[in-house]
Amino acid sequence: MQAAPSFTAVAARQQLQRSDPNQTQKVVWTSDVRQYVQRAFEDGNAIPGIDMTAMQEKLRAVITQATESGQLESINWATYPLPQEIIKTQRDQAVLYGTRSAVFANISAPSPDPSSQLSARKRKNYDMDATEAEDRATTPPWKKKQQNKSKKQIKKEERAEALRMNELSVNTDMLEKRRQRFGIVSPEPYPVLSPRDATPEPSLGPLVGTRQTLEKNYFRLTAPPAVDTVRPLPVLERALTHVLAKWENERNYHYACDQLKSMRQDLTVQHIKNEHTVKVYEAHARIALEKKDLGEYNQCQTQLRALYKSGLSGNVEEFTAYRILYIIYTCNRTDMNNMLADLTSTDKRLPGVQHALQVRSALASGNYHKFFKLCVDPPFISGHLLDLIIERERIAATAAICRAYKPDVSVRFLASELAFDGSDEDDSDDPDVGPRQCVGFLCDHGAESFIERKDDDVRFSTGKSLNLFEGLKKTAFGRVDIKGQI
Repeated sequence: MQAAPSFTAVAARQQLQRSDPNQTQKVVWTSDVRQYVQRAFEDGNAIPGIDMTAMQEKLRAVITQATESGQLESINWATYPLPQEIIKTQRDQAVLYGTRSAVFANISAPSPDPSSQLSARKRKNYDMDATEAEDRATTPPWKKKQQNKSKKQIKKEERAEALRMNELSVNTDMLEKRRQRFGIVSPEPYPVLSPRDATPEPSLGPLVGTRQTLEKNYFRLTAPPAVDTVRPLPVLERALTHVLAKWENERNYHYACDQLKSMRQDLTVQHIKNEHTVKVYEAHARIALEKKDLGEYNQCQTQLRALYKSGLSGNVEEFTAYRILYIIYTCNRTDMNNMLADLTSTDKRLPGVQHALQVRSALASGNYHKFFKLCVDPPFISGHLLDLIIERERIAATAAICRAYKPDVSVRFLASELAFDGSDEDDSDDPDVGPRQCVGFLCDHGAESFIERKDDDVRFSTGKSLNLFEGLKKTAFGRVDIKGQI
């Protein structure tokens, strides 16, 4: 007989399984969505600068947003922008609006805000966590940043933006006034692009002018010139011949300088560097040197040095000699050392360069007698530069004579030593022209009281005038800048 069980059997309670409302249901993609994803991964649709990771994150965000909003089937995926195209558009907008960092943060899928994570852990509320996750998935970061701003911060940024736009407008007005002041009045002024304007396409090459007139006044440019205001190379070649002919006939330096500067400007804006460019700068340098305009001469000299180094042919001997004499005039030892280091053995054998180097050697050794002999018949037009040097060298030589000859010397002897030969006078054959020039030189420097006549000879008291010329020497050898100003 079977024993009865020691417990009472109870039937298991039957109940339905409770479903989780937050459980994500499996989403079935349509063929259009699959083709869209496939096109996103094709190599032909890749955009330089956008890596695969960023594209995948954006693709996931696009499909997730379409799924949650119920538009997965209603969107025309055949024409919908690819994720890499969306990223490129957002980056372009970031450049225009100055929010590149916000767009990059959206592209790279930033980690959740630590403050929101901490608050979620404290609350231990699943529904709140789900809501925050949904907000992070659907709300762009720049909108969240805007929502977190206080009204005071928003107003402050609006005032700063208004002030910036006001300054931009003021700068535009000032630029237009400056353009008009220098004679540049264009019927269609160049607009100042705002951050919302499209970026202009860069020029594909140098400017090529179309102006055919030989003469054109020089105006300093404040904006890229129009092609109808710039002369092309064939016109510039004829213009140089025309200007040099007028210079020989009229000797109008203001006109010649203005025309040559406008030629240099037209060559520069068209990026023309050839033998004609060398001719323009050489012609302008000679004319400026003849008129003692050292500012313009130095600009031409600097450009010629660069043109010669680039391999273009020209009068290298002539302008190398000028450069050495110019550095002697400016008393710049650093430039002189660099110049001597750049000279080759071939350069040093050129007659014009040899003369300039002899001048430097004579002055460096204090041999004023040799220096004044070199000033008698200089090559090219070096005499214009020597004229700038000879005055102060006469002062230095007079100071040296005052130390060596005492108590006095003959004015005729002094005139011979200081190269007063009367060659620039009409009556240069008169033997007294040189001494008269020497007396004028002494009187111009305050030494008239030290000149006296003794035994039918005009004598100069060297012992009494030593301190005077020593002081004049210190003043005469002050440093000279690139514009030739002491």
